[in-house]
Amino acid sequence: AALEARRVAAAAAGGPRVSRAALGSEIGLARRESPHRGERLMAMARILVADMPCTLAALESGVLSEHRAELITKEAECLSVLDRRLLDAELCADPATVDGKGDAEITAEAKRIAYRLDQEAIVQRARRAPAGRHVRFRPAADGMATVSVRLPAAEGRAMHTALSDAAASTLASTLPGTTVPAGLGRTHDQIMADVMVQRVTGRNPVQSPVPVTANLVLSDETLLAGGSEPAHLEGYGPIPAEIARDLVVAGALDAQGAAAVRRLYAQPGTNKLVAMESTARAFPKALARFIALRDQICRTPYCNARIRHTDHIRPHAQHGPTSVHNGQGQCAHCNYVKEEPGWHAATTYDRHGRHTVTLTTPTGAVYTSTAPPGPEALRVFTRDVYIARIHPAA
Repeated sequence: AALEARRVAAAAAGGPRVSRAALGSEIGLARRESPHRGERLMAMARILVADMPCTLAALESGVLSEHRAELITKEAECLSVLDRRLLDAELCADPATVDGKGDAEITAEAKRIAYRLDQEAIVQRARRAPAGRHVRFRPAADGMATVSVRLPAAEGRAMHTALSDAAASTLASTLPGTTVPAGLGRTHDQIMADVMVQRVTGRNPVQSPVPVTANLVLSDETLLAGGSEPAHLEGYGPIPAEIARDLVVAGALDAQGAAAVRRLYAQPGTNKLVAMESTARAFPKALARFIALRDQICRTPYCNARIRHTDHIRPHAQHGPTSVHNGQGQCAHCNYVKEEPGWHAATTYDRHGRHTVTLTTPTGAVYTSTAPPGPEALRVFTRDVYIARIHPAA
């Protein structure tokens, strides 16, 4: 909140205007958290300092954790300043009211008070909520992933019911022309997951287990000689060498598709990918793919979002080349923020030869981001549509 106040005052005095997104990124970096988390913390601080002194005092004294203070401010966001102060006094003026309460209890009590103070504001927030519908992908343990969908409650319930009904129908049926149960060996929940994959991708994951599109970065030893060096699955992260080989075999046995193994250029004696460049301003598709495979996730420290943009570290307008050395993969948020006044980035290489970006924020704080280490003798295993055929490395 103090940082935001200083920036607002500086802008009023004729200095550069700074977006809340940029401020959130600075806060996230300072706390070693993501830009999104930084924005949420800034929003919480703004409300606490301006409108909710009792909640702020409970946070400072340790009666409330940061997370529980955030739960309260989230319920107060849509209220007027006066109603926020009334909620604050009723819920947190006496620390005993919240002492000993868990997340669910505090959230429920904050909701109850907010509903009573301004039901119309809550209704309006609910009407705006569908605009925030989205799909999220998160890597999980053991080679799994979580795909979550945020929907209006009725749509979400209808989706879940349809998947459940399809699973029940599968369990009650048999394979065509046989007496073998169609769901043999699978549980109701497993079939629901399989049905969702089939309806979204058009591919039955039981009959054709190879993804439509996936990229693996792995060494030739891992691919061809039974090595143990982990591979990297683009958009997911590291996977065990044996799992990577299983994916290759599954692709090779699928008669419906095609595969390619092509070599990336690596510096002799290291696993550093070496320069590719273009005279164009925009990064060509092959060069952007190369950078994405090197960087794996957004290069802003602590961000961890998926790469959406390939951008110049030294801006093209300042004669920055379109090259691997001067390119980095970023999420859209971080790419836009780095164009704000006071942000500066430069490229170096660490002692292991890995691509490193030094990022300086408007406060003068300096952060470094080093590309993840890749396996030795890097190769790219690219499946475009149902892999079946493996070409020799270029």
